[in-house]
Amino acid sequence: MIKIILAEDHPIVCNGIKLLLESQEHFCVIGEANNGKETIELLENKLIPDVLITDIGMKEMDGKELTEYINIHYPNIKIIVLSMVGSTQLVSTCFEKGANGYLLKKVDYEELLFAVKHVAKGGKYLCDELSMEFIESVQQNSSAFSNYDNNTHLTEDICLSDRELEVLELISDGLTNTEIADKLFLSKRTVEGHRQNLINKTNVRNSAALIKYAFKNGLIC
Repeated sequence: MIKIILAEDHPIVCNGIKLLLESQEHFCVIGEANNGKETIELLENKLIPDVLITDIGMKEMDGKELTEYINIHYPNIKIIVLSMVGSTQLVSTCFEKGANGYLLKKVDYEELLFAVKHVAKGGKYLCDELSMEFIESVQQNSSAFSNYDNNTHLTEDICLSDRELEVLELISDGLTNTEIADKLFLSKRTVEGHRQNLINKTNVRNSAALIKYAFKNGLIC
């Protein structure tokens, strides 16, 4: 069971995310907060989640401040930032302060669920839309991903199946898990599995770094 706390000051957004998460068998929302201070109060009362999903623009301690605080005082809690803003500077700042994932609020529910599972297992995640923006930057400037994949090493020993290469190509085209599933006549769960296998095999942190790795190793053109 993945225990989750939601820090979000818009009740409609918070309720929608909560309903989605609790529709899944292995997710449990154990607490909700309107801002960073309320979140810390929950933690101090021993309500400790596996994953915190936090908005950025909250009063009385925003998401960046909360992320930094939790990274210092509760380092075992994984943090996913959920925001309307996807600027390079903001994304980089959040990861530097200790975020494990960054999602735009307009992501589809399959990607949100995948991100929570991936981060809960110890991975890093940047949503598909922002990953593609970074990929476009990589094609123009090979240093654009320096904050995300410093530990990535090229290798000639990676062995990918034909299906994994197909999925990789479609990820590089900017397709979501749902769109890839429809195109290849697979279930979304199967596509999620292929994406995770690709990340694991290439030893990268997220989809953005995966595409950079694929470009640099000639796996896609």
